[in-house]
Amino acid sequence: MKRTLAVIIAAAFAVSACGSKDDLSGANQQSSAGEVVVGSADFTENKILAEIYAGALKTTGAKVTVKSGIGARELVVKALQDKSLGVVPEYTGNLLNYFDKSNTKTASEEVYTALKSAAPSGLEVLEKSAAEDKDVLVVTKETAASGVKSIADLGDGKYVLGAAGEWAQRWQTKIKDLYGVTFKEIKTTDAGGPVTVDALKGGTAQVANLYTTSADIKANDFVELDDPKSMYPAQNIVPLLRSDAVDAKGKEALNKVSKALTTANLAELVKKVDIDKQTIANVAADFLKTVQL
Repeated sequence: MKRTLAVIIAAAFAVSACGSKDDLSGANQQSSAGEVVVGSADFTENKILAEIYAGALKTTGAKVTVKSGIGARELVVKALQDKSLGVVPEYTGNLLNYFDKSNTKTASEEVYTALKSAAPSGLEVLEKSAAEDKDVLVVTKETAASGVKSIADLGDGKYVLGAAGEWAQRWQTKIKDLYGVTFKEIKTTDAGGPVTVDALKGGTAQVANLYTTSADIKANDFVELDDPKSMYPAQNIVPLLRSDAVDAKGKEALNKVSKALTTANLAELVKKVDIDKQTIANVAADFLKTVQL
């Protein structure tokens, strides 16, 4: 059975890889009758997840194509609603905030429950994964060894934070209110990219804002700080789909993918593409061989 499934997945991804697009060509066209179009945002992790979803759906006999790298959430949701897309990988906290601008929930189960209710008519979310790609504050091993294990341990004005330009506007007041933490300086770097990593490694910042699936955390032995008061909202991976685009077998397959995903194995998938330079289609296909579809 496993050998047969592996053959099916490999064949599915051979077609998927040829059909994937990293631009908006045809993205505003409605999908063909009976075809499931899986879309993604324009970053590595989301593209990998889209290929995994497509491969899982193909094992059920569905006709599937991938439109990869579409862009911002506004474009992706619109494409679902105008029927040019059928399924996309999403993140619970950000998606809830998009659908409900007044949301204040941050804990995983609360966010997911609210999201299921907030989804517009015609759209739905399936089971959430344990995997999360969320903001996280990290420090070096040396700083962690000095007693900094939680955000609360950062104290008042002791450290320099490296983060994207919008971090201060979004989080400076909240981190002070929740934890009593202030920074000596908030140094503008980039959104969890090489500038932020270099600032932490080089010592110009002692704390950095990265993301939980960043390959740089493990590669540099950075330590993630605990966030017991859920300052950063949960961002569990979840399939967002048009309700009429996927049949019951397809939904079951996507739920099995969600069950198999963890933050650790998702980070490893991203590493294989961004650092090891493997192709997205091959990385996704290899992962699917581990899923009990």
